[in-house]
Amino acid sequence: MRIWCLLLTVGVCTGTVSPQDTCRQGYSGIPGNPGHNGLPGRDGRDGAKGDKGDTGEPGRPGGPGKDGMSGEKGERGEDGKVESKGSKGDPGSRGPPGKHGPKGSIGPTGEPGLQGQAGPQGQKGDKGDVGPSGPEGLIGNTGPLGPKGLPGPVGPMGKPGPKGEAGPMGPQGEPGVRGIRGWKGDRGEKGKIGETPVLPKSAFTVGLTVLSKFPSPDVPIVFDKILYNEFNHYNVATGKFTCHVAGVYYFTYHITVFSRNVQVSLVRNGVKVLHTKDGYMSSEDQASGGLVLELKLGDEVWMQVTGGERFNGLFADEDDDTTFTGFLLFSSS
Repeated sequence: MRIWCLLLTVGVCTGTVSPQDTCRQGYSGIPGNPGHNGLPGRDGRDGAKGDKGDTGEPGRPGGPGKDGMSGEKGERGEDGKVESKGSKGDPGSRGPPGKHGPKGSIGPTGEPGLQGQAGPQGQKGDKGDVGPSGPEGLIGNTGPLGPKGLPGPVGPMGKPGPKGEAGPMGPQGEPGVRGIRGWKGDRGEKGKIGETPVLPKSAFTVGLTVLSKFPSPDVPIVFDKILYNEFNHYNVATGKFTCHVAGVYYFTYHITVFSRNVQVSLVRNGVKVLHTKDGYMSSEDQASGGLVLELKLGDEVWMQVTGGERFNGLFADEDDDTTFTGFLLFSSS
């Protein structure tokens, strides 16, 4: 655009009008439209080679290359010759003393030396102070009994005087001074062996049978199977045990339960002292009880069913037992 404007201006100024007047007084016209682009010019010839430029900065070092292939194994070299041994060097200077080592263990006791000759007797020393009294020694054993002395002469027996009437008892006097202990008398002859004392005995064990099972309630159970009743202290007719030896007794019973429930009591002189209950569970069952009682002469002990017919399921047969036992532990006499 600027080039075309300059050309137009030059053309106007070159007309008939005085160039000085027109250029000085006239105004520039409106610029025309731009012309078309001209054709491209010819390529310029290659210029001469320029001077060598400055050396550029060194590039960064490249990465390490890959390991090359292993070469072939070389041949074994010849064996070397052994040189002669060198001369011995001079001894080194003595080093500083080392630290003290640990204490050694005690050696074994040496053999005793020969006894030396006795030296000359020294002068007698001064008398020492009296030392403290030593502890009292143990009492020695009693010495053997000395021989029996000869009996002295028997004096004449005087005539007994007439017996006087007993006077009234006087008031009790004060205790007198204890007299001197008399001499120990001679040991008497050994007596004969006495008879062994007879210890009191009392025991029984009885049981039910097929005939006496399911006993009646609220009365003594009559055990008609006698297993032990040597002293007949148990009465088979009444079912009661009667005390013939006063003392302490142990009573126990073993019951087989079948067909119905069981509720029994151990009775002493009409008073129930022990109770046992067992419920029937469609199969045979066992129950037991026991206690210690002190009895006096004539006391009676028995067992009985309590609670009616529904609780008398005491059973017995060839394979099942119901028993009652009592025996004396020790007498009170």
